[in-house]
Amino acid sequence: MASLELEGKVVLVTGGNKGIGAEVVALLEDLGAKVAYVYRSEPGEHGSLAIQADVTSLDEMTRVVDRVEDELGPLYSVVANAGITRDSLFVKSEVDDWDEVLRTNLTGVYNTVRPVMPKLNERGEGSMVLISSVVGQQGNMGQANYAAAKAGLNGFAKTLAQEGARFNVRTNVIAPGFIETNMLAHVPDKVKEKILSTVPLGRFGKPEEIAWAAAYLVSPQASFITGAVLNINGGRYM
Repeated sequence: MASLELEGKVVLVTGGNKGIGAEVVALLEDLGAKVAYVYRSEPGEHGSLAIQADVTSLDEMTRVVDRVEDELGPLYSVVANAGITRDSLFVKSEVDDWDEVLRTNLTGVYNTVRPVMPKLNERGEGSMVLISSVVGQQGNMGQANYAAAKAGLNGFAKTLAQEGARFNVRTNVIAPGFIETNMLAHVPDKVKEKILSTVPLGRFGKPEEIAWAAAYLVSPQASFITGAVLNINGGRYM
C-alpha cells in the first residue's frame, strides 16, 4: 500500500477526544504521524500529546501551539474539528446560543489556525483541514447558528488557500453529512428516519470515512489540492 508520507509529521487536531476527531487522531497515529490534540472535558485514548484547552480563547490556543512545537517538533498540519450544537428554531432561539456556536465553530477555528499559519508560511510547507458540514451548504431546520458558522468556514478556507498558496501551504474543507457519532445518537429515531430518506446511499456515514479523507488532505499526497470543499454525505448534497 502506498504511504501517505505522514511518518514523523506533527499534526494538531482540535476536538480530538471523541467522535470524528478521535478517529482522525487514531488514524493519523497509525499512519506514523505525531499527533497532538485538544479536548475540553476528558482525554481520549490515542495521540502523542493531549492538551485540555478551549478553542474560544486565542491565548489558550497560542499556548497550545507553542507547547506542541516544544514537545513534538515543528507543526506540519492542523485539523480544526472542534464544534458544538445548540439547536432551536430561529424564532425561538436565544442570542447566547448563537454567540456560543459562532464562538466555538467559527471563531474557534480562527483561534486554532491563527498561531499556526505564520509558522507554516515561514517553513514553506504544511496543510490545514477545516471540518465543516453539509448543513453549511444547504441549511437545516433548527440549526441557523450551526449553518452560519459552518458556511463561514467554507469561505474562510478558500481565502486562506489563496493567501497560503505562494508559501506552499494548503487549506481544504471536509463537509460531512450525517455521521454516526454521539451527536447523531441524541437525534430522535423518527427524525433519523426522515434524514435517511434524503440520503441516496441510504445510510449514515462512519467517522473513519471522514478520518481517511482528513488524512489524505493533510498529507503530501494531496499536494495539488487547496481551496477544495470535499463533500462526504452519501449524496445528500451534490
